Amino acid sequence: MARELFIEGYLLFIKVVFSICKLFPVRNKIAFVSSFGDNCQFLLDEINQRNIPIQKVLLKKSGSNLDAKGDGHTIVLPFETKNVFHMLQAFYHLATSKWVVIDNYFGFLAAVTFKREVTCVQVWHAAGAVKQFGLRDPSIQYRSARAKKRFLEVYRRFHYVTTGSEIMADIYKESFQVEDRQILRTGVPRTDFFFDEQAKERSRRAFYEAFPELKTKRIILYAPTFRDEELHADTIALNLDLLYKELYEKDYVVLLKLHPAVTMNPNMTQQFPGFVYQIKRGLHINELLVITDLLITDYSSIPFEFSFFQKPMLFFAYDLEQYAERRGFWEDYTESMPGPIVYNTEEILEKIHSHDFMLEKVAPFNEKWNTYSNGQSSKQLIDLLLSAEMKKNARA
Repeated sequence: MARELFIEGYLLFIKVVFSICKLFPVRNKIAFVSSFGDNCQFLLDEINQRNIPIQKVLLKKSGSNLDAKGDGHTIVLPFETKNVFHMLQAFYHLATSKWVVIDNYFGFLAAVTFKREVTCVQVWHAAGAVKQFGLRDPSIQYRSARAKKRFLEVYRRFHYVTTGSEIMADIYKESFQVEDRQILRTGVPRTDFFFDEQAKERSRRAFYEAFPELKTKRIILYAPTFRDEELHADTIALNLDLLYKELYEKDYVVLLKLHPAVTMNPNMTQQFPGFVYQIKRGLHINELLVITDLLITDYSSIPFEFSFFQKPMLFFAYDLEQYAERRGFWEDYTESMPGPIVYNTEEILEKIHSHDFMLEKVAPFNEKWNTYSNGQSSKQLIDLLLSAEMKKNARA
């Protein structure tokens, strides 16, 4: 109850601040509200490369990897911070920007109403979806009526949602309660990377400059999804000792890409020098996917991007029944994933030794989930937004 009262009070404060900020005129600005950063980064780069005369405002949560410096044409501010001055600045820019681009669920939207000439676009942070979210998240049944109402208010602020496929469009319609006319089939901006040979080559060079000893190794990337109970990990489900005994002398290495919120015991990797590497925040996931020979994951969205490379994947679903009950899946997990489902490290080794990766499933999976992501997604979305604005101006 106390938490609900705090949230309601906070949203009331935002509503008052935003209403005051709306007294100022809307200007030629685009505001990016980012908790992840990748899709916003590609859109920002597209604007900058084309020298489009728009002021850019970057409102970054602490975990965002959106990278830019403030220079007058670009304003960079922390978002949802305890600094009241920064918060007031952020809401001023949100109230006075022609375009607002967001990449996640942001609760503040429940308290604001944009002016008619403002367009809010949800670019989401994943190219596809394994587990359910939004109004289909199973946990929503345990939330209060007030909380459910807030969720709906947030989703009603989305004028448009971008998608890379029809299946994801249908998921957004259910998760966010949006209509088909609100779906922009422009593709996922950050997937432009997978069509850019120069960018991929730069990523390869950057990785091998950081890890020159891995140039001749076969690289396994273990990238599991985030679990609340693993914030402080002394162990992981993968049996590193067994993998070391079986694969070290066969020139394999294992890269561990855990969620940024997870703090891992360094002794876990120090036991396996030259074989296990914990990858921290310095390297972007794209740089890792470029050099990865085999991806091991579970319920993460990484396979939707990795499928562009047509390389093997294993799905380590050691807690499948519990996870399905807690989070829910959009499709039958065991049938829909583009690779074998394995439940322990012994089965992982069996698939590696036999090279039984079901590669024939990868291309159809990629086509299904990345239909509209053709290397021009950033350009297509920016063009569409500018076109809508020009039409608006023509009617004025």
